[in-house]
Amino acid sequence: MRIAIFHDYFGAIGGGEKLVLMLAKYLNADVITTDLNMESVKKMGYSDVRIISLGKTPKIPPLKQISASVHFAACNFSEEYDFFIFSGNWAHFAAKKHKPNLYYCHTPTRAFYDLYDTFLQRQSLLVSIFFRIWVRLHRPVSEYYLSHTGKIVTNSKNTSKRIKKYFRRDAEVIYPPVETSKFTYKEYGEFWLSVNRLYPEKRVEIQIDAFKKMPEERLVIVGGYSKGDHAKSYAENIVNNLPQNVKVLGEISEAELLDTYSRCKGFICTAMDEDFGMTPVEAMASGKPVIAVNEGGFKESVVDGRTGVLVDADCQSIIEAVKSISCRSETYRDACFDRAKDFDISIFTEKIKNVIYDDSQTFKRVI
Repeated sequence: MRIAIFHDYFGAIGGGEKLVLMLAKYLNADVITTDLNMESVKKMGYSDVRIISLGKTPKIPPLKQISASVHFAACNFSEEYDFFIFSGNWAHFAAKKHKPNLYYCHTPTRAFYDLYDTFLQRQSLLVSIFFRIWVRLHRPVSEYYLSHTGKIVTNSKNTSKRIKKYFRRDAEVIYPPVETSKFTYKEYGEFWLSVNRLYPEKRVEIQIDAFKKMPEERLVIVGGYSKGDHAKSYAENIVNNLPQNVKVLGEISEAELLDTYSRCKGFICTAMDEDFGMTPVEAMASGKPVIAVNEGGFKESVVDGRTGVLVDADCQSIIEAVKSISCRSETYRDACFDRAKDFDISIFTEKIKNVIYDDSQTFKRVI
């Protein structure tokens, strides 16, 4: 069976991009996207995955999002593949022409739904007017193409609730994969680690504020952002105003990332109502305790008190958790290893293959 995976774009590599690349590798599938930064793909060790670009999109939002939607709606690979998977906010615009299909929904587009007010408040008066117009026009078109998707699979119970609320559809939960065999433990080093795109929703500023008040501790942040996206001013403000004990590495290679995980003291994540969050699982696969905000998908991966600590999303809570864990990081190691195995890629691929086989057989019977 020839499989194609549609994904919005490959700029800054995050959890969604990792999932697509891993899935393509294990299913021997091709990836179809718009903007393509092969250097980022190579850094993650997936240069052998075949990726087809439909063309570039403008860097200015919402023209970028509109352009990606048009690219996917206009393309036609229906004769070249037997099954199609959609990933991201705009790739499902290809669903009408590409069946049978499966939508792996990372989350309903947050600017359209649960974070609409948050995005609106960030805009100037003039920009907010255009933002309202864009959402009012683009959201119903998105929902039209969504109606052409088959089964929806999602990454967490948290996201499943959003899908039920906003799409009024059920979604099967298949947790994102982590290749746990790649991760190793070397030591509990002298620094804490944070891995995420430099986006406002990740609330990296909370981490930085906490470490400003803990000059004896160090924080290393891994992650970048795409020029021209909504995070540019936020990311530049972060990078240009760091205290001496906080360092931003940007995007690094997979080998460097694995080494950094293996040597950190522990892991910190503060994303707002995160869909699921693969990075805490990666940290646990390296035997490292996780400090995560008590929100969203983190509550489904981190076992409070056993593999780390779930805290309030404020500076003081992080400080207290860091001080609590710093002196006994090693006590979490075995529980972290065991928990990470629950999300291994072998479990993910088996479940996805079963869904693909069932859906493709159902489609054949219908036609």
